[in-house]
Amino acid sequence: MPKTLIEPFRIKSVEPIHVTTRAEREQMLQAASLNVFKLRAEDVLIDWLTDSGTGAMSSRQWGAIMEGDESYAGARSFYRLEKVIQDLTGMPHFIPTHQGRAAEKVLFTAACRQGDVVPNNCHFDTTRANLEYLGVQALDLVVAEGLQPQLVHPFKGNIDLARLEALLQHDGARIPFGMLTVTNNTGGGQPVAMANIRACAELLHRHGKPLIMDICRFAENAMFIKMREPGYADKPVREIAREMFSHADGATMSAKKDGMVNIGGFIVLRDARWLEAVRNGLIMMEGFPTYGGMAGRDLEALAVGLEEGLQEDYLRYRLRTAEYLGERLDAAGVGFVRPTGGHAVYIDARTVLPDMPVAHYPAWALCNALYLEGGIRGVEIGSVMFGKRLDDGTETYHAMELVRLAFPRRMYTQSHFDFAAEVIAELKDKAADIRGVRIVKQPKYLRHFTCDCEWVDA
Repeated sequence: MPKTLIEPFRIKSVEPIHVTTRAEREQMLQAASLNVFKLRAEDVLIDWLTDSGTGAMSSRQWGAIMEGDESYAGARSFYRLEKVIQDLTGMPHFIPTHQGRAAEKVLFTAACRQGDVVPNNCHFDTTRANLEYLGVQALDLVVAEGLQPQLVHPFKGNIDLARLEALLQHDGARIPFGMLTVTNNTGGGQPVAMANIRACAELLHRHGKPLIMDICRFAENAMFIKMREPGYADKPVREIAREMFSHADGATMSAKKDGMVNIGGFIVLRDARWLEAVRNGLIMMEGFPTYGGMAGRDLEALAVGLEEGLQEDYLRYRLRTAEYLGERLDAAGVGFVRPTGGHAVYIDARTVLPDMPVAHYPAWALCNALYLEGGIRGVEIGSVMFGKRLDDGTETYHAMELVRLAFPRRMYTQSHFDFAAEVIAELKDKAADIRGVRIVKQPKYLRHFTCDCEWVDA
């Protein structure tokens, strides 16, 4: 068979891309206060800011949209999606929300109290912010390998079980539940092994604590298990996903990732301990329990998307796409989180800008340079996103300075990836010209979305 792995789909509709000049991009980035989140999407050539809700839906999904029941209560579309999710997760209680951060907000408000501690392999930005807003400590316990970008390990998303056990023994009374994020977005889109999921659940259950999973990219995680974990090579990826869920007591999902839709999310629970509080919170914050902030047409599209996201030809292609870009970057001498994740490639900014001080935010600087050089928009996963400005004016910094290039599903072709690889290689050669930034205005939470920056030499 040929070695080239082709896209397992055909393109049926296209959207034109506006090609800008370097001079135009300089003006637009300056107008955006050196924050790529503030750029107009039409001024971006390749938009890899996020894979959340940015992909292309299939003809089956667009057809399902026409079946949407927009009834306020008891819509047919809710019951169709409920069955799909119950069959997949094995959990009986399904609560729709308009997206993942809403699911987090509703569940955490019901289950957490000020002063609690929630351990996770790594909390991503909105998960952490939703907990901290409630006065809850969001604690990252990823294995040591997960903090070493150049180290190759098959499951760098695993939680450190020894540290988790010590926390449970010392501070168990403050822990309402433990979490696992699959795949681990903060740490490079790295998967969590089934053995680690199982051991984490058993450990939490011995201490009377439930396991809640963040399952935004559960299908990618299941495919990694199939490819890398002994004993799973011959199992269907759907069966692997069901085994993952069998260890959990609940889950939150931004369906905008492996749900293959542009909007949507949900909570699932195995028992009713928080169900009444969750539903009450849902009604106040999102909507009636049978639509939860989603239109009936979106419920229908998600029911189809959860099936399509588990197709093994698609998953094999998706994981190989990230791997391909990693190979191109490796040839150019650009470091990245190894092995590549499922939904993105995470450039290690320190390998491009080794002499830039962390106070000048090297990953943020590299994001800006990517846009200026090639019109590519990525996102910083570093000290702007996960650092903090303390009350005394000092800063805390993140353990890694990464630039995430997250790939919308079924959107870009190989030539886009080849173009991006060329741009990144050129940036490596021009690294001495890349300028750092300082933050001049920021909110208390999630500052990376809206902060204003200026060049450090301005």
